[in-house]
Amino acid sequence: MTNTNLLVGHPVSLQVLDYGLFKVHDNGREVGICGFLIRTSEDEHVLVDTGFPAKYADDPQSATRQDTLDSFGEVLICGPDNQPVPQLAKAGVTPEQITLMIQTHTHVDHIGGIADFPDAPIIIAEAERELEKPLYFGDVQPFDWPERAYHLITEDTRIGPGFQILLTPGHAPGQLSMFVDLPETGPVLLTSDAISREAEIDEKFAGSWNECLARHHGARLMELAVKTGAMIIFGHSPEQWPSLRKAPLAYT
Repeated sequence: MTNTNLLVGHPVSLQVLDYGLFKVHDNGREVGICGFLIRTSEDEHVLVDTGFPAKYADDPQSATRQDTLDSFGEVLICGPDNQPVPQLAKAGVTPEQITLMIQTHTHVDHIGGIADFPDAPIIIAEAERELEKPLYFGDVQPFDWPERAYHLITEDTRIGPGFQILLTPGHAPGQLSMFVDLPETGPVLLTSDAISREAEIDEKFAGSWNECLARHHGARLMELAVKTGAMIIFGHSPEQWPSLRKAPLAYT
């Protein structure tokens, strides 16, 4: 575990941002699209992921056709209220208050607003940032990298007391997860899509970008959760999504 010159305060609250609901064709699974807002003891606001691009809130059917995402599934909910700015407003935060962004990886349901917070530096895995363009979906790659200060992750990295970024490739080349220690809730493990749902472990992460790496890091994350007694929030768990505390509610 290394330190980085980008340090933040101790996490004091975690809010789940509701970026919409998606149905997967193959199995009918309905999955929440989530981001996170993490506040620190230094009154910093860390935004994790930004959901679908804004065009999905305007016309989800047209957007999925344009991006060929309709070959994979169907957007069930993604209205204007499911964009980052109104979700942050539920948490009482303005875009100008975002001091740092963490991009867990660059698929279409995570990267939609990556360019919308120009004053915030971005933490991202080096393996992801080295791609010519963000992954987005399949052969569709409409986004360029925005001009930002990027802090590149090459290994597990502590960015502040009780705040760790974990490099967990497998689902994507530069997949990141997070481990935060909250004052009341205690340790929380945000797996992101390194483990999208608990059943993915038994499925041996079939269909991942690199199934071997995905299995390795999935096991590593679960071992960490057991060792620390952490609450786990999976990336897209149908079972977990309805019961998560969503902004304006918070884990503290």
